[in-house]
Amino acid sequence: MDKNKKEKKRKEDKRGLGLFSRIGISEDRSYFIENLSMLLASGMSILSAIDAIAQEIKTGPMKKVVSGLKEDIESGMSLSKALERTKIFSGYILALIRIGEQSGRLPENLKVVNQRQQKEAAFRSKVKAAAMYPVFVLSFTLLIGLAIAWFILPRLASVFSSMRAELPWATKAIIGSGNFLNENGIAVIPAIIVVVFGLTWLIFGFKKTKFIGEGFLFNLPVIKKFILEVQLARFGYILGTLLDAGLPINEAIASLDASVKFKAYNKFYKYLGGSISEGHSFQQSFSEYKGMKKIIPVPIQQMIIAGEQSGSLPQTLLKIGETFEEKMDNTTKNLTVFIEPILLILVGLGVAFIAIGVILPIYSLMGNLNNQASNPVSSSQTNTQQPIVVSQDEDEGLIDMAEQQVMEDVELTYIKIVSQDEFVSIYNEANIESVVFGQVKAGDSFEFITEQDDWYQIAMPDGEVAWILKDYAKIEQ
Repeated sequence: MDKNKKEKKRKEDKRGLGLFSRIGISEDRSYFIENLSMLLASGMSILSAIDAIAQEIKTGPMKKVVSGLKEDIESGMSLSKALERTKIFSGYILALIRIGEQSGRLPENLKVVNQRQQKEAAFRSKVKAAAMYPVFVLSFTLLIGLAIAWFILPRLASVFSSMRAELPWATKAIIGSGNFLNENGIAVIPAIIVVVFGLTWLIFGFKKTKFIGEGFLFNLPVIKKFILEVQLARFGYILGTLLDAGLPINEAIASLDASVKFKAYNKFYKYLGGSISEGHSFQQSFSEYKGMKKIIPVPIQQMIIAGEQSGSLPQTLLKIGETFEEKMDNTTKNLTVFIEPILLILVGLGVAFIAIGVILPIYSLMGNLNNQASNPVSSSQTNTQQPIVVSQDEDEGLIDMAEQQVMEDVELTYIKIVSQDEFVSIYNEANIESVVFGQVKAGDSFEFITEQDDWYQIAMPDGEVAWILKDYAKIEQ
C-alpha cells in the first residue's frame, strides 16, 4: 500500500517543474493557452488540441508539461485538474477553466484567460523597460567604483601619504580605502558583491522575509502609488472575472489570494474571505480591517459597497480593474522620469567625493612645488663676502693654511644630483616623513659627508647639512 502511494506521489511530482525549469516558462504557457483556446473554439476535442500543441512545443520543460497533460486526460482526468498538477498556472486561471468545464463555456473562458495573460505580459515588458535604465546606470557605476577602489586608490594613497600637507577628510578616506583594498581587495570586493546580491534576494526574493522589502517599497511615494495601482487592477479584474463567470465569492477570493504574491494583500484577502464566509458584507469587512485605507482607498471601497448593494458587483470590480490598468500604464511611463534625477544626484555625489579627495591635494602639491622652485637651494648660490685684509706677518701662516686646505679638497668625495626632474627635494633627516630642507638642481655637486640606509648626507654651500635619497644622487671622486 505504501509502495503504491509513493509511486503515485512520484508520478505527480513528475508533472510539476523544478525551480530552474520554471524560468522562462511564461511565454510557453501563454502560447499553450492561446492555441488551446483557438483549437477548442474551432470544435476540436481537448485531446486532439493538446496533441496538436505538443507537436509545436520546442522547449523541454513545456514538452514535459504537455505530455503529462495528455496522459492525465487520457486516464479520465478533467482539464482543470490536470492543469493544476502542472503547478504552473495560477489559481484564478484554474478556477476559470473549471467553471468553463462545468458550464460548457470552456473556449470562452480560455479566451478570457488568454486576454489576461497578454495584458500581464505587456505589463511585465513595460516594467522591465522602465527598470532597464536605472539598473544599467547603477550596475555600471558600481563596476566603475570598484575598479577605481581596487586599482587606482592604492596608487593615489601611496602618493598622498608622502605629502606632509594637511589633507582633506575625503582624501584621508580615499587613502584609508586604498590601503585597505590594496591589502584585502581580492577578498573584500567579491565578498561585497555576494553580500549585496544576497541581501537583495533575502529582502525582496526569499518567501519568508520578502515582506520587509515589500513594506519598504510600499512606503516610498511614487513606488507606493505604482504598487497600489497594480494590486487594485489585479483585485478588480481577477475577482470581477471570477464572479462574472459564476464562481462563488468565497472560492473567488481564495483564487485571488493564490494569484497575488504581495504579503500585505495576501493578509487582507485571507481576512476578507473569512469575513465573507461568516456572513459579513463588504462594507462591514472593510470597516473592521485595520489599515484598510492603505490597502484600498476610500472611494474604491465605496464603489465596491455600492456594487454589492445594487447586485452589480462583478461589473463594478471589472470597471475598477480597467481603470487602474490605465493608471498603471501611465505610472510605468513616469517611473523613469522619477528615477532619473535620483540616479543623477547619486552619481554626481560619488563623482564630487572623488574629485574633492583627489584634485584638491594635487593642486596643493603643485602650489608647494611652484613656491619651492622659485627659490631652489643650489650649489650655484654664492655668499657675498667683504674682502679680508691681512698683514704681512700673517701672510706666511695663511699660505700654509691654504696649502693644507687644498690637500684636504683633493681628498674630498662629492655627490652629483641625478634626476629627470629639474629639482629634487632634500630633507633635514634621513626620513621621507621629515621636514623638507629645500630643493637642489639636477646636475649640481655637493660634498659627501656620510650615508645611512638609502640616504646620503651632503654639505650645503652655506655650511648646513641635508639628506637626499640615493635614488637621486651618485658618488663621484
